[in-house]
Amino acid sequence: MFQACENCRKSLLLNSLLLTRAKTGGTILLVGNQGLSARFDGSKKFVGKLVMTQENYLIVGGSKGIGLGIVKRLLTLGKSVTVLSRSNQGLQNLDARHVEFDVTQEATAQEVLETKLPSQIDGLVYCPGSLNLRSFRSLSPDVFRQDFEINVIGAVKIIQASLGAMKQSGRSSIVLFSTVAVGQGMFAHASIAAAKGAIEGLTRSLAAELSPEIRVNCVAPALTNTSLTQRFFADPAKAAAMGEKYPLGRTGTVDDLSAMVCFLLSPESSWITGQVVGVDGGMSTIRK
Repeated sequence: MFQACENCRKSLLLNSLLLTRAKTGGTILLVGNQGLSARFDGSKKFVGKLVMTQENYLIVGGSKGIGLGIVKRLLTLGKSVTVLSRSNQGLQNLDARHVEFDVTQEATAQEVLETKLPSQIDGLVYCPGSLNLRSFRSLSPDVFRQDFEINVIGAVKIIQASLGAMKQSGRSSIVLFSTVAVGQGMFAHASIAAAKGAIEGLTRSLAAELSPEIRVNCVAPALTNTSLTQRFFADPAKAAAMGEKYPLGRTGTVDDLSAMVCFLLSPESSWITGQVVGVDGGMSTIRK
């Protein structure tokens, strides 16, 4: 058990904190369920006072896949999390607030955005996406519209509705999702690459417009094992063969993506904005 200095230990006990331990650089950060934290160095010496750290994060599409991974990671760090999604499946045993929300349903979505968002938002992640992998010839204009609606217009609605609450924070962060297929032309990716290309443009434009109060960044993954891509992982042999095509020898995991997103939400990335970060096993830049 980690032994804090006596005064700090008593303060933590008096506040009835359930402590978790997270290594951050050369220090240990103890995070309590009331939003209090204490920082210690590697010699177990107290190097900072107890401070309020409770922060509010809004995760859209946070009930499964990468979104759920982000929610779990933020909760482990002692953050307050609100999830907007169509279902609370996957969230039942987690201490996150769930608001039923479907970005494609205009009337009900607008009601949620007007009445049920937190009054202060320290970070926003928009996870909903689509994966229509078909040849260009087989894609109707309606498919392009649907992909654009889910990936781009949905993000625009959420961000516009959240700006006031994010400005209350004074140091908020937005993270969006693109795909490696935007910068790396891929067969049968025309619709999703078009939509996610718009996300990359939106990221840079908003980063310019909203700085310095709000940072805006984008994560561009390659193939990652989630519910959206499960058909590619149904056959273990084929999944392993796909992994061998990557310079790092494997496909992505939810933890790979959630770790990067939480870094971009955190103060540790306070000098990073307007960036599209590839989390893709090297696919976007390396050939072996």
